[in-house]
Amino acid sequence: MDILYTATATAHGGREGRVESSDGKINENLVVPEGMGGPGGDGTNPEQLFAAGYAACFEGALRLVAGKQKKDVGDASVTANVGIGPEGKSFALEVELVGSVPGVSREEAERLMQDAHEVCPYSKATRGNVEVTLSVAD
Repeated sequence: MDILYTATATAHGGREGRVESSDGKINENLVVPEGMGGPGGDGTNPEQLFAAGYAACFEGALRLVAGKQKKDVGDASVTANVGIGPEGKSFALEVELVGSVPGVSREEAERLMQDAHEVCPYSKATRGNVEVTLSVAD
């Protein structure tokens, strides 16, 4: 593979520490969410960061496949819901990707979501490792 770009981020202190990108554009406190037994509060968590990245990447893939099919998806958006929970002696993730795809029928939107799932790098990385469900918003 010919690498076009490498993102670099460093975490220190685990889930109750900090995360910062090498260019300083991400510089966030990390907090354990209340739902995981933590204090919550100001800061983010790995699941939110993953959800943001996956949603952005998938929405880009959706636009790519729609463009190749000459379909105008207008003001499309993708929401990623990333869940974490116990699995055996460790934890696992599951993802729900919800597409809002105005300008096409529900059936076309569902096909575009499936096509995007085939080309999105995050989908490729999670395939076989993380349960990912796709749906189209009403």
